Amino acid sequence: MKKLAWGILSTSKFAARATIPATQKSKYSDVRAIASRDRKRAENLAAQLGIPKVFGSYEELVSDPELNVIYNPLPNHLHVDWTLKALKAGKHVLCEKPIALNYADARRLENVAKDYPKLKVMEAFMYRHHPQWQRVKELVRSGAIGEVKSIHALYSYYNDDTSNIRNKADFGGGGMLDIGCYCVSLSRFVFGREPVRVLGHVERDPNTRIDRFAAGTLDFGSGVATFSCGTQLQPYQRVNILGTKGRIELEIPFNAPKDRPTRIWLQKGGPVEEIQFEACDQYTIQADLFAEAIINGTDVPTPIADGIANMKVIDAVFESSDKNSWINI
Repeated sequence: MKKLAWGILSTSKFAARATIPATQKSKYSDVRAIASRDRKRAENLAAQLGIPKVFGSYEELVSDPELNVIYNPLPNHLHVDWTLKALKAGKHVLCEKPIALNYADARRLENVAKDYPKLKVMEAFMYRHHPQWQRVKELVRSGAIGEVKSIHALYSYYNDDTSNIRNKADFGGGGMLDIGCYCVSLSRFVFGREPVRVLGHVERDPNTRIDRFAAGTLDFGSGVATFSCGTQLQPYQRVNILGTKGRIELEIPFNAPKDRPTRIWLQKGGPVEEIQFEACDQYTIQADLFAEAIINGTDVPTPIADGIANMKVIDAVFESSDKNSWINI
């Protein structure tokens, strides 16, 4: 089967370290080009990773007729604009999370994307495709732990470097858009529906004004999801899912390592069962799934509608904190 030709927007450290090498391992993908506003940086990374084509502007890359797919790992405030430019150039787009800055920004993407029904847009929530999360979804769906009543997610790291893109408020920096979005996403993924109301607490850095700590309660009617995320905390991540008949705990729920097995724990009243998953690269799985949807003309796993719903909840967390009250969704 002919491979899809990918172009990479920017030379971000994250893309260089994780997604580009993983996509190069995808059986349906061929990373053909990379662009940077600093052409020398693009040339250096292309030489390092074996990418044949280099562009000194994003415009040149999205207009290259050889390319089928654009991967957009630009700063958050550029996600929608460059996804739209890629669509208008006839390209499918895998856009890094969050798909937009807020709900209105996501709807702006949706309004234009519907004019290109044959082109795929997918939000890069790679964690959902890892076998550990697929097993969790299967266990929940089968009733293995009864009715889900409580989900608790923790995700944190420490980064107070004011020059870092994640600490620039004007670029969409801050904890909610960087890591809190995972906590919201997984809660909706596990419950399989949207929350009816949200209560949030947000603390901002006095210098950068980014949200450095956020916590939230998402009321799903029959159950509740709570989370805490922070960018100036001890690095940690964990997810616990409690049901009426059992519980599931994920040790490394989000950035699962590609070079060693992962594990979850399942308990159904008695002893705790450890379930291990062989080492795999969730970014490669993501690239395969996106490429398969393009080739087969099927739906992508995390479409624009899912991204819009996620942004709506994130907006509600901020609004709730500002108003110090529950916000109905």
